[in-house]
Amino acid sequence: MAEVQLEKVSKIYPNGLPAVSNLDLDVAEGELMVLVGPSGSGKSTALRMVAGLEDITSGTLRMGGRVVNDLAPKDRNVAMVFQSYALYPHMTVGENIGFSLKLRKVPKDELNAKVKDAAALLGLTDYLNSKPGQLSGGQRQRVAMGRAIVREPSVFLMDEPLSNLDAKMRVQMRAEISRIQRRVGVATFYVTHDQTEAMTMGDRVAVLHKGELQQCGTPKVLYEHPDNLFVAAFIGSPAMNLFEAILSPDGTELKLGSQSLGLPEKVSQARPRLASYRDRKIIVGIRPENLADAALSPPSPGNTLNTEVELVEALGNELQVHFLIDATRAHSEDTAAATGEAELGELQSLHLGEAHTEGVARISPRSQITAGSRATFVVDTDFLHFFDPDSTLAVWS
Repeated sequence: MAEVQLEKVSKIYPNGLPAVSNLDLDVAEGELMVLVGPSGSGKSTALRMVAGLEDITSGTLRMGGRVVNDLAPKDRNVAMVFQSYALYPHMTVGENIGFSLKLRKVPKDELNAKVKDAAALLGLTDYLNSKPGQLSGGQRQRVAMGRAIVREPSVFLMDEPLSNLDAKMRVQMRAEISRIQRRVGVATFYVTHDQTEAMTMGDRVAVLHKGELQQCGTPKVLYEHPDNLFVAAFIGSPAMNLFEAILSPDGTELKLGSQSLGLPEKVSQARPRLASYRDRKIIVGIRPENLADAALSPPSPGNTLNTEVELVEALGNELQVHFLIDATRAHSEDTAAATGEAELGELQSLHLGEAHTEGVARISPRSQITAGSRATFVVDTDFLHFFDPDSTLAVWS
């Protein structure tokens, strides 16, 4: 086992395109680090540099304290699990798991023991004599993991390993991989574009955008304290509602279109920098779960928003209410990239004006709100997020 350290690691392709820029990450022994971001964010390139499949343009990569920049992939003692299972269809499960050991001419008794141990860990003991074609997608992915485990690597590298599975199997395999990774106790890099996978699996999550690290922290920290507008828009499903607002001259109210929200004194005291935004524009973020149906949650003065309801999605344990509000949406290239929407120019051309800015609320299934109606939402103003409209950085202090 080994700690992995990336110090100012960059990858620039011959055409001058930067894929990864000055990436700093430390992954401890036994830690599962998830690299997440939209397509083209550099997460797979970073993984391939750790594997030795991509040359490092600059910076230092250490494994167990040893610089490995120039080591061949076979000499790094890493094991990769890919999106495609890459199993040999003519071999049994046991033969697939033990194939790398066979190539290394490991004695037969030792090989068989390691294969059986890996199969027991992965719940594959009853399938050792089966062929891959007889297995489900989840079972085949476990075989691919078994092939990596028997090598006893210092580092696991997983690149979108669940992409080929259906939604139910993905949920099951997320739990399986987390359980196995804890048992094996090896530093693991896990690449995904699915932020739900990232938040449920990672000990820590590194959010990348345009090849740059935006923030690295526990899922809880990323969700509750995003460092910038990109992380705020990317982490969370449904995404955070982001609106332009004007802070009142006395700092007690936020004007969103024709409506206002009161700013609690304790929020202002916790963020003294907000005082510099008085009578100025600021971006306000509201998580969908921090909105409630006013018919079920009695409002207080200054904590409601009036909306027009477009769509109500009943999900059993909650309703997701899509609404329109007369506040200006916070537009930026970062928010467009984070939410997977159209390019900024297209967003602006599709924007219907202040009276038609979209938002979403996650509310109690007891609500009687219906599509086409007007609804009043109570905002939990203790949990508002604030961002500078120019730098896009969060206003925390």
